Amino acid sequence: MLHRGTGVVEHRVFRDLGAYLGPPDVLVLNDTRVLPVRLRGRRSGSGGRLEAAGGPAPDGAPGGAGGPAPDGGGEVEVLLLRPVAGPSPAPAGAGDTWEALVRPGRRLRPGTRLAFGDGAIEVTVGPPAERGVRLVTVRCAGDLRAALERVGEMPVPPYIERPLDDPNDYQTVYAERPGAIAAPTAGLHLTPALLDAIRGQGVRVVFVTLHVGLGTFRGVEVEDVTRHRMDAESYEVSDETAAVINGARAQRGRVVAVGTTVVRTLETVATDEGTVTAGSGPTELFITPGFRFRVTDALVTNFHLPRTTLLMLVSAFAGRERILAAYAEAIRLRYRFYSFGDAMLIL
Repeated sequence: MLHRGTGVVEHRVFRDLGAYLGPPDVLVLNDTRVLPVRLRGRRSGSGGRLEAAGGPAPDGAPGGAGGPAPDGGGEVEVLLLRPVAGPSPAPAGAGDTWEALVRPGRRLRPGTRLAFGDGAIEVTVGPPAERGVRLVTVRCAGDLRAALERVGEMPVPPYIERPLDDPNDYQTVYAERPGAIAAPTAGLHLTPALLDAIRGQGVRVVFVTLHVGLGTFRGVEVEDVTRHRMDAESYEVSDETAAVINGARAQRGRVVAVGTTVVRTLETVATDEGTVTAGSGPTELFITPGFRFRVTDALVTNFHLPRTTLLMLVSAFAGRERILAAYAEAIRLRYRFYSFGDAMLIL
């Protein structure tokens, strides 16, 4: 735990979170649910049809990126990002155009047809879009979400080399609204019992939605961070959530965000007066040091990798030097970093 005002660091276990909370504080969670949008197969060498494939996760973004496959075979992967016509990757129709990551992209020419799960889902590769994204056409005989549940895989990060024992291990216990391609991992630490205990202390628990996409995990590849552009991600803040947060602030309670996605959502809908407004839409908010936080008072977050927008956000919130000092302490004590790693509370 890091006190951003003083730089003091405390070492606690996550179940002690409630010791730092009390009424009229409000704990804000992201209730997005990860969809199994990772489609993997092996080229059969006969017209681009695919057979089921196993093997380790390739390298790259969630769902990874494998090396080039020979024309007659090799693993192929499609990671569906979002439908072009809508903000949330959970449509029911067929013949939709999607943004996707396709591997091996250079070997899959526009017009290549790929079938997954004995033809349950068919993907026609289209032209490149921008920043490594391809446009694809997705078809299935029935509801696409149901087909993805049968055929797709959870798009876990590529450094998780062992398959999950249970796909729900990559979901928060309160995941409710399908649409993400990665989990809001700060929330993975919370259990129903801990949430009940926190509510029992008089702390309100509310939900926002931000469907985690490329914007959250795409690395920063430019030296001038002002030139980095966030990929849009879809958010929603309900009237009820806005009312609870604004009521807490009116009573001098703290708004405690669980995860950087919650921070970006809250600060997207924040007013200069320090309240939030209900609403929905895309956000491309990129938070870097110097940003003025209008609503977020405290943050629960995991430990992040260098050259990521996530590390820049927490540096903006607590100060770069204090974050680096806290990270050095975490490394010395062998804390675990990233998605399934340890967490820190920044007050």
